[in-house]
Amino acid sequence: MTEATAPRLVPLPVHEWDERTIAMLCGHVGAADRYLSGEPDAPRMPNILGVFAHHTELASAWLAFNGLLLERPALDPLDRELVILRVAWRSGSDYEWSQHARMAAGLGLDEHQIRAVRHGPAAPGWSPVQRLLLTTTDELLERHCVTDRTWTELAHHFDERQLIELLFVAGSYLCLAMVFNSVALQPDPEIDRPRPSELPEMEEQP
Repeated sequence: MTEATAPRLVPLPVHEWDERTIAMLCGHVGAADRYLSGEPDAPRMPNILGVFAHHTELASAWLAFNGLLLERPALDPLDRELVILRVAWRSGSDYEWSQHARMAAGLGLDEHQIRAVRHGPAAPGWSPVQRLLLTTTDELLERHCVTDRTWTELAHHFDERQLIELLFVAGSYLCLAMVFNSVALQPDPEIDRPRPSELPEMEEQP
């Protein structure tokens, strides 16, 4: 879990953003106008965007890359979210878990399946492809490489474009989890789904 109990890097408030940072947000985030409207009912700026605002050039490059994974995916979005949730659980990233548990639920993953992600591929109820995706994620996290056997199985279900995207999804969200954990990024207030640190301990090892 995230070791720090208070933010190490506080999200930069919108009123401190310069024009370049605002332009970066508007260029990469569809809801930017709503976040920046100043209206009483405007949604609160997600904490991650406030952290990214500390480094505008990096944020712009990252949001462009991440936008491709989310908005123009080769992978089925539900497959992507399953991988991200496993990365979030294994890395103990409260923020990543909260955000992507919500997204996975919106795509059709039920509460039982979301909780089963904690137990990984050994949990009952997964389809063969879901179990394969969870196995792939665990191998990447543990070995930094997919085994020959797993790769052969993946190639039966995914084309070359999907295979490379799968690797990038796991790697990029591990990168994000390390950033979130290290800056002690706090979940956004409107996200009320339990964080990994608030869930009961797993019986099985991840």
